[in-house]
Amino acid sequence: MSGVEVFLDDGPGEVRGVVVRDGRFERFLIQRESDPPQHRLGAESVGRVIAVDPGLRGAFVDLGAREPFGFLPLRKSDRVSPGQKLEVEVVAEPREHKGPTLRLTGAGEGAPGLLRPGPSVAETLAQLAPGVEARTGAAAIRAALEAEEEALAPGGLFAHLGVRLAVERTRALVAVDIDHAAAPGRDGRRDKARANRDGLMQAARMIRLKGWGGLVAVDLVGSGHDGAATLAAAKAAFGSGREIAFGPVNRFGVLMLSLPWRTTPVDERLDGAPGTRAIDGVRRLRLALAENTAAPYLTLRCAPAVAPLAEPLAARLGPRARVKADSARSGGVDIDEG
Repeated sequence: MSGVEVFLDDGPGEVRGVVVRDGRFERFLIQRESDPPQHRLGAESVGRVIAVDPGLRGAFVDLGAREPFGFLPLRKSDRVSPGQKLEVEVVAEPREHKGPTLRLTGAGEGAPGLLRPGPSVAETLAQLAPGVEARTGAAAIRAALEAEEEALAPGGLFAHLGVRLAVERTRALVAVDIDHAAAPGRDGRRDKARANRDGLMQAARMIRLKGWGGLVAVDLVGSGHDGAATLAAAKAAFGSGREIAFGPVNRFGVLMLSLPWRTTPVDERLDGAPGTRAIDGVRRLRLALAENTAAPYLTLRCAPAVAPLAEPLAARLGPRARVKADSARSGGVDIDEG
């Protein structure tokens, strides 16, 4: 594949969007029907201040959705008090059991609740890849499954670039390790600048794919780096917006930078809970139904805890889709014609 491709997988319980650039997965978007619309990136709501925390320099805000409450960072000039109504916009979705991060847009009135929803997956895809028509159907399901696999991977080998990459998230930061790998026609020991440049590009792509932000520490190849060239390579990879901050390469060969959080991370979305497994099983059932049009019906066999959650989703696929609880399927799922 080359250029830009876009995929939209709109199924029961969940919508997924995938952007592919030059054959590599670039963005992986997930929105669920169960998500409170007030928590979606870009959503605008009336909120009621629940508490002001001077230590955190912010306020907790009830958006008329279930907890966790939203968090509104406050400037020195902001004056808010418990019970006050505000209009706010979501600038970062929930993560790590924290509520959405908010931006104050004005005074509010009325009961807490949604004013304007945030962009849908289809609308976000149109912003990311203007003019590119999204592919749907079985191709979109397969693209989403492949993007999920790479988004959950801790890195990989990019043999054609001579780079091996590890990208892992801790509670404090995202750690990136760029290392040499054998590549035809390249002597990695003599080409650290190219390895670091290519490694930074792939690290930035994988962090975007995973939906991560915050502090990032990149362990570069070698030592004695050209600071200006490394900074230019980092900005080319990660962007240079005002919300991205770069530090110098330290004496240990580590580049530090800070990225804004935006969406709920993919690894938190795909948490392995019964609801997540039900949506995943029904997605695979949808793919099987699209690929096997001759079978009168197909049955998703899944764990007893998953089956009740999968049944109403599968019912939306039509009479050919069935679900059966199977105690032997404690983790995965099977799909058959029986």
